[in-house]
Parts: sequence; C-alpha cells; structure tokens
Amino acid sequence: MKKLRAATRGSKLALAQTHQAVLALQKVHPGLQIEIHIVRTEGDQRSDLPLWKLEGSGFFTAQIERALLERRADLAVHSYKDLPTEETEGLQIAAVPERLFPEDVMVCLNSANSLGDISSRARIGTSSVRRAAQLRRSRPDLEILPIRGNVETRLRKLQENQYEAIVLARAGLERLGISNWNGFCFDPADFLPAPAQGAIAIQTRTEDREIIDLVGCIHHQPTGLATSAERRVLLRLHPGCHAPVGAFARLDGSRIILSAFAAAPSGRPFLKEEICGPAARALEYADLLAERLLSKGAGDILKRNE
Repeated sequence: MKKLRAATRGSKLALAQTHQAVLALQKVHPGLQIEIHIVRTEGDQRSDLPLWKLEGSGFFTAQIERALLERRADLAVHSYKDLPTEETEGLQIAAVPERLFPEDVMVCLNSANSLGDISSRARIGTSSVRRAAQLRRSRPDLEILPIRGNVETRLRKLQENQYEAIVLARAGLERLGISNWNGFCFDPADFLPAPAQGAIAIQTRTEDREIIDLVGCIHHQPTGLATSAERRVLLRLHPGCHAPVGAFARLDGSRIILSAFAAAPSGRPFLKEEICGPAARALEYADLLAERLLSKGAGDILKRNE
C-alpha cells in the first residue's frame, strides 16, 4: 500500500494521540508508512475566545474533515468528544482504540485530595460549561473562570497564580506524559465527563474499504460500545455545542451502566439519571435514558441555555 496521510490538529496533545494511533496501526501492519498532515482548525485560530462563545459546531474538526473529503488525507485522528454527533456525509468512524482515562482531574497549586479541600472563593479555571455547571452545583462558593490554550499553557497560567486550580481531562495529561501535578481525579460516575471523553476516533472516507479494513484492526469493541452510548444520549438531547451535558458509560460483564446529566450553566436546575441493561442493547438504553431526562424537563433547561 502507498504511504498514507493522517490529518490532525497541530497541538502537542493532538500530535501525541495521533502518534499513538499510528504506532498501534504499525504494530499490526509492520512496514506501514503514515505521514502526519497538520490542519489548523477554527478552534485553534480563535484561542482568544472562551469555547462557549464560538458559534456553530465542529470548530476543532470541520477543517480536518474537509482535508479528508478533498483527499488531502487518507484518514483523520480526532479527540472523539470534539466530533459533532451528526456524522458528516461521506465519512465514517472506522475505529475507536481502547479508552483508558475518561475522567476529569483537578490540578491545584496546593495539595488537595477532593473538592472539599478546595478553599472557599478559590479561582477555578475551566473552558467547559459542563465542568463549570457541576462545580457550581457542588461548590457555589468557588469562582469559576474561563481559561483557554493548550494543556501546557493552562498549566503555566496555574503556576503564574492566575488560578488556584484548573480542571483538565486526565487523558490529555497522560498522553503528554505529565505526571508531576498536585490534585485529584474525579470519579467519572459522579463528576460526569463529556461524551466520549478520553477516546480517540479514527475517521475515514466511507468509500475507502481497504483503509477501513486496515484501520478497523485497532478498534476496541467495549470502548466503541460505551462511547457510542454516551454520544447517543447527546444526539437525542440536541443540547447545542456548549450546553452543560455529560454522559458516562461503563461495562460490567455483559451489562452497560450509563449515567447522564443536563443542567443550567449555574448548576441549578440539575437533572441526572442512570440506567443499566444488556450491553448488546446499549443504544436502546441510551435512548431510554435520554427520554427520562427529557420527560423531567431537560429539553426546557437546555433550550434556555441557547
């Protein structure tokens, strides 16, 4: 096979996870050559704005998908949580490698073992309305402030005392090899992550059967099942790009346990539901969970966030 081109964002984290995917493919296909094609996305170009002020969807993925559709790349590597739930015509997710770290972490200037250890009126940096809503619900005394930039930039802002703590995805820290941080991990079943957080999605053109088959060998079925259920909840709720919604699925033998919440940015009101059932019917149970949230008023809450 000819040398393949993999499209990705140019951040250190995006490149780290792309190299991780490339190495996994090369392990199964020795001698496979893959060239990295860096694409600058709208989200990268507008790093001066909080994420919730960016309009539309796919601001970290649309330009990468265009490179794939225009055949400037043969496959694309995404943070799965950044992809819109509506699939782009002509493209498909060919593989979701194993997800190891779905949870969020609180990185602190000083040692802390739980949210209760954070001092009152502490400045907490986050770019996510989902994280902000859960923090405000649990600790309304904290000052939640926006923060942008890559992982290293956010950690630098923390060290410069612009914040007492910041919230990040653990997967990003792990992929960058950053281990010397103070703070704690949230339990993802309690502090719900973004749907598919921590997972990588490898996208291809739907017509490229040879590449789909080549990439499919690194698909991790349990991860694919869990992330599909999480994203199905998001799809059914139609929350918009910046709404406070979280979902987390975990497999327990042949069962799937799925939790989700929808809230106002202030954290009040806050609706959370959990459901479990056969893993083989994961999408059906995701639909049921979304319907439970909608029946309790999630649609009205999310509509007010628009």
